[in-house]
Amino acid sequence: MRIVMSCLLAVLLVTGQAAAEDEKQVELKTDKQKLSYALGLDLGSYFKSLGEELDLEMLQQGMEHSYSGVKPLLSSEEAAQIQQKFVQKQREEQLKQTMESIAENQEAAEKFLEENAGKEGVVTTESGLQYMVMTEGEGPKPSEDDIVKVHYKGYLLDGTEFDSSFSRGEPAVFPLNQVIPGWTEAVQLMNVGSKYKIFLPPELAYGDRGAPPDIQPGSMLIFEVELLDIEEEGGAEAEAPGEEQVKE
Repeated sequence: MRIVMSCLLAVLLVTGQAAAEDEKQVELKTDKQKLSYALGLDLGSYFKSLGEELDLEMLQQGMEHSYSGVKPLLSSEEAAQIQQKFVQKQREEQLKQTMESIAENQEAAEKFLEENAGKEGVVTTESGLQYMVMTEGEGPKPSEDDIVKVHYKGYLLDGTEFDSSFSRGEPAVFPLNQVIPGWTEAVQLMNVGSKYKIFLPPELAYGDRGAPPDIQPGSMLIFEVELLDIEEEGGAEAEAPGEEQVKE
C-alpha cells in the first residue's frame, strides 16, 4: 500500500523536475491499486488547482494518519481553523484577480468603442450601444415584449467566436425582454430581414459578473445579428441551443 501511495503522491509534484532514470514504473495489477491510483489522480489534480505549494511529506503523513486512525498531529479544531484561513486567502486572491480582470477588460472596451465610434457607418446610441447596418430589411420592428427568431454570431474583443446559431444550423427563438440589455435595445432597432453588427459595452452585456468560462468579467461583446421573424406575442417559448449566451 505504501508503494501505491508513493506513486499516488508523485502525481502531486509540480516542480517540473525530471524523474530519475532508474525509477521503476509501478504496474497496477489489482483493483485496489487501480482504484487507489484513480482517486490519487483526482486528488493530485485538485491540489494542483489550488496553486499552493505543499509539503508532500506532511501531506502523505496526514493522509496515512487519517486513513489508518493514528492520532493526528493537529486537533480537528486546529485543522479546521487552518483550512478556513486558507479558504479565506484563496477567496481574497480570486477577488483580486477578478478585479484586475474587470479593470483590464473595461479599459480595452473603452479604447475600442472610442475608436470604433468614429468609423463610417457606426451609430452610437444614448446608452453607449454601437451598431452598424449590414443589411436593412423592410419588415416590421419588434417590441420589447415580442418573441423573436434570429441567427447570430458572438465574438469576444480578440475575435474569438464564443457562440453561433449559424454553426448549429438552427435559429434562436426567445422573448426579447429576457436577454442581455444590449440585445433588447439593438433588436428593437431592426426591421425583420435586417442584419446588424452590434458592439455591446460591458454594462450592456454581462457586466462585472461575465459569463464564465467563455466571457470574462467586464468584457464587451460583438454580435452579428440577423432578425428572421417576429413570433406571435404570447406564443410558446422555444429554448434554442446556445441561448444562454444572450440570456440575461
